[in-house]
Formats: sequence, C-alpha cells, structure tokens
Amino acid sequence: MIYKSSFFLSEAEKIKSQIITWRRQLHRYPELSFNEKKTAAMITGVLKKLGLEVRTGIGGTGVVGILRGMKDNKSAVALRADMDALPLHEDTGVDYASRNSGRMHACGHDAHMSMVLGTAAMLANYRQNLPGSVVFIFQPGEEKPPGGARLMIEEGVLENPPVKAIFGLHVTSSLPTGTVGIRDGAVMASADNFTIKIKGRSSHGASPHLGSDAIVASAQVILMLQSIVARRLDPVEPCVLTIGTVNGGEKENIVASEVTMTGTVRAINPSLRQQLETEMRQVLEGAAKATDTIIKLDYLHGYPALWNDSNLFKKFHSIATRMLGAEGVKELDVPSMGAEDFARYAEKVPALYFNLGAAIPGEEFRPWHHPRFNINEDCLPIGVALLSAAVMDTLNNF
Repeated sequence: MIYKSSFFLSEAEKIKSQIITWRRQLHRYPELSFNEKKTAAMITGVLKKLGLEVRTGIGGTGVVGILRGMKDNKSAVALRADMDALPLHEDTGVDYASRNSGRMHACGHDAHMSMVLGTAAMLANYRQNLPGSVVFIFQPGEEKPPGGARLMIEEGVLENPPVKAIFGLHVTSSLPTGTVGIRDGAVMASADNFTIKIKGRSSHGASPHLGSDAIVASAQVILMLQSIVARRLDPVEPCVLTIGTVNGGEKENIVASEVTMTGTVRAINPSLRQQLETEMRQVLEGAAKATDTIIKLDYLHGYPALWNDSNLFKKFHSIATRMLGAEGVKELDVPSMGAEDFARYAEKVPALYFNLGAAIPGEEFRPWHHPRFNINEDCLPIGVALLSAAVMDTLNNF
C-alpha cells in the first residue's frame, strides 16, 4: 500500500498531544550519559504498551523496540534516538523545566526520543502493511565519547533482524519550524579529544635557569599546534584544532613544573584525521627537546565523520519535498564541524541524518547546550511524519 505525504502528516497530528506529553515528561527528568535508568524504564513501558518486542540493558541503559511487519520480508529499517542530557542548570522558565538539579535536556534529546516513540505508535497501527521490520534504537551516552552507539552495535542492534538502513535526526533552532536541513555526503566532522601533559623542573622564580619552565613550554606548544592547521595541512580541507583548557603552576614566584592541557581535533576527511594526530606527535616531540621538558600526549579517538548515503538522501529529499514543499527543504552548503556518534551506525549500514527546524517564532536564537535552549513543539508531529514516511518508503524499496 502506498501512502500519500498528507496521510503521514494528518496521522501524526492526531497523536501530537501524546508526543508532547512524552517530550515534557522526558524533559522534566533528564539523566546524564549512561545513567538514563528512569528514562529507559519510561521508554520500555511505552514500547511494551504498543505491542513491540523490547530488549533492555543494551550498551548499559540502551533500549531497543522491534516492530515486526506482517508481510514476509526479513529486512529491517532502524530509527535512532539519543537519551542522555547535559550537566547544565536549566533557565528556560517553562512549567515542565528540569526537576533534576544541574541536569538539562539542552540538546533536544527529549524531542528525539518522543518523535521516535511517536513513530513507533504510528507504525504499530499499520504493521499489517509493513513489508519488513522496524528497529527503534534508544541509545545512551551520545554526549560522552566514545559514546553509546559503539556499545550498542557491538551488542548486535543492527543484526537481529538485519538492519539495511538507518535514520536519525536532530532538532535545531537555527531553522524555522516546518523545514528540514539535509546534505548529501559529509554531514558532520570526526571528533577526537586529547590531553597533553608537560613536565618540567621547578625552581625559584628568581632563578629560572635552574629549572625547566612548563608554562613557557606550554605557550610554545600552543603556538606550534596552531601552526599545524595554518601551515602544514591543505587549506581547503576543513579541520579544527582547539586547546580548551590550560592548567599549571603553583605560585607567582615558582617556575612551574607541570602543565596539563586538553583540547579537541575535528576533520571531515578520514586521512586528514590520521594526519592531524601524526603531526601533533611530531610537534610535541620537537617541543620537548627544545624546552628541556617531558611531553606526553593522550589521544582519544572519538566519533568518526558522519556521511549520508546518496541513495537515501535522494529518496528522503523527495519525501520531504512532497511533505513540506520545496521551500521547506534546505540543502546545507557545508558540513558541520560538530560531531555525532550516529556516525558509527553510518559506518555499518546506509544512513541518513537530517536537521529538523524547531525555532520558536519571536524568540531569540538559543544554540544547543545553552541553559535557555528550547524548541517549538509544533515540530514534533512533522518529525514523526517524516520518519514514518522514510521507513515505509525504504521498506517498500529494498
């Protein structure tokens, strides 16, 4: 059976109040990465009421719901929602604001979960027309590298039933409600984090020649690391090397014996990602010799770059255009240097990740991870309609 785009929108509107209720309940009780126990319990309860097969405790607190279609097809499409909140004090002033002090859904994961639950509710009503299965993945720890996606994949969320394609989304206040932002190919950067420890020799500030100043060494390291991007890499290749923290020293008249720095590295090109680490190690080896210090680099390989599958992009672009109109589909010119561990699923199966417009008319723009971040809840049924249509179209075209 072929459904028109208007069908999905109208069906999603019928359950809009329920989707909003789920979203606000999740928003009130945010939980941090890999501690999403009550969140997982709520999701589990909803999925079971919908008659889905439910698996819990995957990757720690992850939940998977499986909707098996009535038609004979062993293929499956997956939808993924991230569950974790941020260690942030909420300042929105809404009546459903966080009741867990110092924790907030400031990145829209509450909206993502409620939309995937809404999609499960919609599709459960039409399981007799599903030519395959739908796997609803509720993932912990997206905000905490190396992330929960890796753990869930290792525990088989893409294998039984075998997932042939996966979809994910992210709400954003940078786009008007009623629009989506999509891109073919590269969508988001890889993200690696690092810690640099510089160990020198302490001495009195009046006798610096008797020591090895870790603070002076850190200053040289910072400048040399910045020169990697500025002078040692192809300038047309997007990449970022940021030093985020610098800590060291004991007193104003003591030559510092130790400095610790942390930072992040971002890239789109996988080979450039490897080159950045190699260049950093070479720079730090030279800096240690030049400053008579010992410098150690602890390099954490985080999320890979996220790439959309071209075939899924074309199909989703068509679905979104029919549903929202040509003006409602914004093709993103460049990838974001932000990162997402949805990329790990995209390494395994064809994937499509899109931004869902959620701006509140008349309100000042608040970016993700802001204490006053909020969304226009009118976007929720739109997200459900898009996900439902994408699932049905993909299952029907395997």
